[in-house]
Amino acid sequence: VQLQASGGGVVQPGGSLRLSCAASVFALDYYAIGWFRQAPGKEREGVACISSKGPAHDRIYYADSVKARFTITSDNAKSTVYLQMNAMKPEDTAVYYCAAGHSLSALIGGLIHLGWRNMDYWGEGTQVTVSS
Repeated sequence: VQLQASGGGVVQPGGSLRLSCAASVFALDYYAIGWFRQAPGKEREGVACISSKGPAHDRIYYADSVKARFTITSDNAKSTVYLQMNAMKPEDTAVYYCAAGHSLSALIGGLIHLGWRNMDYWGEGTQVTVSS
């Protein structure tokens, strides 16, 4: 599984940014894919995760800190997952990683609980800086 994230940059507080992640995981029947971030001196944390589409799938989970501000979506035709980030805050500054998994650990721990240790595959991070 390959993951390629893009879209990071510098944005002012209150601004918006969209991250994209092209992933080969979309070829699988069952998977979870999402975004995780790591700020300097802090542990990596889950941001948002989405499951494969279809009956009993298509679940989305957000960290409390980004609910109502961030939106995760996926486009199966483009094999891409997006993270639209609005009303950004300085505390959103971090390296953002796209991660995916198709193991039971990823589908439960990674997807539902946003546990970064549960994800199976990782892409390179992209820096997001929120600063005036």
